[in-house]
Amino acid sequence: MNPDAQDTAEYIPFEEFSTGLAQGRFRVIVNPALATPFVAHCTRVTPLAIAMIGPGIAVALAGYPWIGALLVAAGIVLRRIVKSQAPRILLHLVSRMPSVYEQATEHGVMEVRRA
Repeated sequence: MNPDAQDTAEYIPFEEFSTGLAQGRFRVIVNPALATPFVAHCTRVTPLAIAMIGPGIAVALAGYPWIGALLVAAGIVLRRIVKSQAPRILLHLVSRMPSVYEQATEHGVMEVRRA
C-alpha cells in the first residue's frame, strides 16, 4: 500500500455526509485557524458589521449617541460572535449547503473521516 495514501482523507459526497453526520458515521475535524476567515467570508459578516458601525458613528455624530453606540456595539459583537463560534457555524453551514461543504473540504478548512 502506498504510504502517501494514508495521509489523504477519503472523499465523501455531500449526500452521504449530510445523512450520516446525524447518525454519527463521520468524524469532522475543523481547522480553527482557517474556519474563522472562511465562515466570515461565507456569512458576509464583515460587510454587515461595517454597514452597522459606519451608520452608528454617523448617528452618534448627528446627536444621537446612545443609538449610535448601540449600532457600533452590535457590529463589533457580531464579528466577535462569529469569530468565537466559527467551528460550530461552519458545521451548521456544511451540513445544509453542498457548495459550502465542497469548498470547506477542498480548501482544508475541515476534514471528514469515517467513524
